[in-house]
Amino acid sequence: MKNRGFHGNDMQLVPRQSNSQFKWPKKSLNALDALSAGRLIGAAADIALVLDSDGVIRDLALGSDDLVDEVADSWIGRPWLETVSSESRGKVEDLLAEAGSTSVTRWRHVNHPSPRGSDLPVRYCAIKFADDGRIVALGRDLRAMSALQQRLIEAQQALEREYQRLNQGEARYRLLFQMTPEAALVIDSASLRIVEFNPAAEALLSRRFRRIAGRAVSEIFARDHAEAAQDMLDTVRIAGRAEEISVKLAGSDDELMLAAYLFRQDNNPFFLLRLAAVGAQPDATIVPRAKLALLRGIETSPDAVVVIDEAARIQSVNDSFLALAEIASDERARTLRLDQLIGEPGVDFNVLIANLRQHGSVRNFATRLNGENGVIEDVEITATTIADVTGNLYMFTIRAAPRRSSVIATGATARSVEQLTELVGRVPLKELVRESTDIIERLCIEAALKLTGDNRASAADMLGLSRQSLYVKLRKYGLGDLDGE
Repeated sequence: MKNRGFHGNDMQLVPRQSNSQFKWPKKSLNALDALSAGRLIGAAADIALVLDSDGVIRDLALGSDDLVDEVADSWIGRPWLETVSSESRGKVEDLLAEAGSTSVTRWRHVNHPSPRGSDLPVRYCAIKFADDGRIVALGRDLRAMSALQQRLIEAQQALEREYQRLNQGEARYRLLFQMTPEAALVIDSASLRIVEFNPAAEALLSRRFRRIAGRAVSEIFARDHAEAAQDMLDTVRIAGRAEEISVKLAGSDDELMLAAYLFRQDNNPFFLLRLAAVGAQPDATIVPRAKLALLRGIETSPDAVVVIDEAARIQSVNDSFLALAEIASDERARTLRLDQLIGEPGVDFNVLIANLRQHGSVRNFATRLNGENGVIEDVEITATTIADVTGNLYMFTIRAAPRRSSVIATGATARSVEQLTELVGRVPLKELVRESTDIIERLCIEAALKLTGDNRASAADMLGLSRQSLYVKLRKYGLGDLDGE
């Protein structure tokens, strides 16, 4: 039977150890004196500290010359805790406590204040090496790793900024593509099929074709004009540009001017086709400078701006709206409906859109905006109608509502507040609070009735009341004509 734990002929019991430690240190290192041990420790670590049982530094060694300016000789004789930053003291205390055993402590990241300004990051482990409680702390300089991590973070931030800049540029050009009054088509140069089109092109072609996307571009032109359009695209593919030509669409006798441009996206070539009425100015699709400045102003406006269609689907937004509604991106916003984000579902938005369709614009409509992450913001909305060839669009400008105190202190409520303040000192505070509550409640009911066009069912929903409760409060404040009811 084999004796586990014995080695060779020494017949000496040796404890089984992990491969990370020497197996027979007493035999292999028995000739190591103190001077040699000091050299060995100094060479193995970037910073080596010898501590007494109280954690005071009694000696130190540096593994490289560039640490001389970082580590001062004044450390000797000072507690190790006093040489580290405040947030690292807990880690040093843990190292000293764990070093009481014979095992090596876990490595911990510790920062030393540096005379150069930035902290010196060091990764330490500690071990007790004498019966009197002396401890050796071995440190590895982390400046190179810290600098590498910092460069990595800076590179990542630069990529994020570039990605954001590209997204913003794409959003601007997509907005121009959608808002241009002339028909524009994006054609895959390999298959010559339509991959994208703007609303003007949809309005022009949807009367003749049930499906536009994926259709071969030759199918949209009359037979005797399809070949000329094909020759024009071949010329643009080779030369990069070609003169405009007159064409007719399939099933139509109206002449249009066709212009084609070649561009690349993701290393794939595409054609951009422009169809304009004959006689239109060559630069008709160029947005005037003042209009372009207006578009950029809307995009960078601190007020949230959103454009929706008649079905309340979001078509375009600016960055302020994304931030206010807590929406991650333009693409996510275009999957939502504005009535999902405005006020109580089926109440506030219905009142707002009804007034907008009736009057063409709405000013300072008070409601709330429900963010995607659950944050609710009191807002004021100004909206207007935009006539479009494919149907009306609605643009909403949304801003955070002023605080309640500033609203109460101005306008129609100032007189009531003044009357309340005149009662201070003459009536108990409890009655003042009750009176102010009644005033605010009455003003809210009046505002709800005004916003809903005196529709009491909608006003009750907006105020979060039952219809019976609303009637009770109407009688209490003498609002509305309730004699017949």
